[in-house]
Amino acid sequence: MYYPKTYPYPYYANGTMPINNSDFMSRNHHGQDQQVFEAILSGIKREASAINLYSRLANVAPNQKHQNDILHALENKKAHLMQFTNLYINLTGRQPVYQNDQVPIHGYREGLQKAYKAEVEGYEEYQKSCLLTQHPQVRNVFLWALTGEKENATRFGFLNEDVLNGLKDYGADPFVVNIEEVTKQNKTYRTALWTGNHLQVTLMSINVGEDIGLEVHPTLDQFLRIEEGQGLVQMGDTRDTLDFEERVYDDYAILVPAGKWHNLTNTGNNPLKLYSIYAPPEHPYGTVHETKAIAMAAEEDHHH
Repeated sequence: MYYPKTYPYPYYANGTMPINNSDFMSRNHHGQDQQVFEAILSGIKREASAINLYSRLANVAPNQKHQNDILHALENKKAHLMQFTNLYINLTGRQPVYQNDQVPIHGYREGLQKAYKAEVEGYEEYQKSCLLTQHPQVRNVFLWALTGEKENATRFGFLNEDVLNGLKDYGADPFVVNIEEVTKQNKTYRTALWTGNHLQVTLMSINVGEDIGLEVHPTLDQFLRIEEGQGLVQMGDTRDTLDFEERVYDDYAILVPAGKWHNLTNTGNNPLKLYSIYAPPEHPYGTVHETKAIAMAAEEDHHH
């Protein structure tokens, strides 16, 4: 587990900093002053944008560990924003005026990647800003923010690696997850997410034009939920009599009684993302089938 470092720079909890504006102006040329003010305002915008992004990421984090790490980074950003804002007011005598740009993201993984990139860019920017002035308290704020960028870049790097390394079976321990996000994130035909003694959750991604394959579960009921894509559900009492047909889309749930032959076909133009709940479990603990062909071969071996 990643444990954040403590900050070597002081944090002014009351939000005040003993900076005298006239003293600052007397030590610097006017052009340099303007550069410093602009650098501080840029820091304010950067931190505010990160707060917006991290708040959204925390809401779609796939599990509690990811959410806690993002919330920790979020609190750091809020503290840095307060420091930059107070510094700007103390030096200029006015409130900062800026537009809070919202970083567009399409999914959790992309959000992590953009957060990491922003932290790296922020680190480089604050390094340059430190060279604009010799005023110790101004430099102190930039150095503290710089250290925070480095810490957060490391944190988001670990979270990115965790996502890229794929999902695993978390059963039968207590577990909380953003099921919509991990379902959309999954790229395998089937991955067991949680296998208990009486219930199993698997994630599935069905390629365009493919199907799950006609099957029947004599002794278990099955629940499926579509998170992304569209498909055709077929069910019946025999494999040759599939007299039940329904179109399904995002947010549709499918209930398959024990003993019913059934199939689900992807009829859309993108992978069909869904999760399935078996009661009792159907697949071995830790099951990961990268493709449908691998799943069929594994099931044949299992039945033999």
